Order: sequence, then structure tokens, then C-alpha cells
Amino acid sequence: MDNREVLLEVKNVSKIYGDLHALKEVSFQVRKGEWVAIMGSSGSGKSTMMNIIGCMDKPSIGEVILDGQDITKESQNSLTKIRREKIGLIFQQFHLIPYLTALENVMVAQYYHSIPDEQEALHALERVGLKDRAKHLPSQLSGGEQQRVCIARALINSPEIILADEPTGNLDEVNEKIVIDILTQLHKEGSTIIVVTHDLEVGDVAERKIILEYGKIVDVIDQKQYGKKK
Repeated sequence: MDNREVLLEVKNVSKIYGDLHALKEVSFQVRKGEWVAIMGSSGSGKSTMMNIIGCMDKPSIGEVILDGQDITKESQNSLTKIRREKIGLIFQQFHLIPYLTALENVMVAQYYHSIPDEQEALHALERVGLKDRAKHLPSQLSGGEQQRVCIARALINSPEIILADEPTGNLDEVNEKIVIDILTQLHKEGSTIIVVTHDLEVGDVAERKIILEYGKIVDVIDQKQYGKKK
């Protein structure tokens, strides 16, 4: 039995766009310190689920309780504040500002949350192995390095949840392993991680896999029970 405190609870969530039911009565919990992979093919509803958990969209029906707060009842301004303070977002497309250095891109997240601290930002880059690339622009970094800057940016405000959208989607095999190793280390340190992915390598290192098809949960695989693949 898992005695860790529930950090996120999704309760009977549906999302409807016109005639399209992107999510249909989806329910699950994520506990503090857990690593969950939400998996499915294109059109399964995993990106819609990511947007709802990440406070970028609201469900048509249902509740999403984050750290005891029903975020579905919050205003757009409140959702923005919750996202900045409680969620560390990692995007497939990086979303780095091209004219800012790696260090400055990490510090941008601090501006929205607290007082910018260059040493703290350097430490975040050091955690992902990029302290020596701090003064480089995104165009001077490889795809894998840009993704690691994104991870550092997500970590800078000590979020309740790290939420990653296809974090290895644009990476080669070598950089995919680097990113998986970083996420694995963060999980060992106690971070709560939710990864939305179709990548089996990423899914296999999570504690639990939630499989979506056509907007419904069709399987939940507890990998602690069977042992994670290496």
C-alpha cells in the first residue's frame, strides 16, 4: 500500500470540443514523490490531460485537486499564478528565448516567482550538467542541451510537480538517455514527476503508467510491482 500523500487528484474529468470528446470521465491520483507516465498514441487525449493538469485549460466536467485546491474553479489569473508557483513545465519544443543566454532563460522563470538569483540559476544549470554553457545562446546549444536548459528552468522555483510534455520527442538516443537520467535523479531526490509521452523508454522508467485511448483510461500499470525496466 502506498502511504504517500495525494498531491494531485483528477476526478471524473471530461473535455469536450464541439462534437469531439477529447477526455471521457478520467480519474486518477498522483502521490507526492511519485513518477507517473501518461501514455497513448496521437489523439488519445494525453495532451489535453497535460494542458488541464498544467493549468493551461479547464475541463468541461469534473474536478482537478492540486495540493488540496480545486483548480477547475479558479480564474485564469489564478491559474497562471498556480502554474508559476507549483508546476515546473518542460516542453517538447523547448520555448527558449533566442536572444537570451541559457542562464538568462533560467532566470526568466525567477522574475515571475521571486527575486532573480544568478547563483541559484547557475546551480540549476549545474544540476543538469550545463554550468559551463551558461553564457551560450540557444542557437549555440544542441537540441539535448536546450532541453536540459528547459529542465533547469522548470526546477528553479522548486515546483510541487514537474510536468513534462514529450521531453525526449525531439532528441536522439544519446540525449534521450541524458534526459531520462536527469529525471531519474530528480525522482530519487523526491520530485513528483508527470510525463506525457508516447516514448516507451520514458514510460518504462516511471513508477506507474496510465494508458489513454480515445480519451479514456484503458490500463494502469504499476511498475513497482513488476520492477522497472533498466
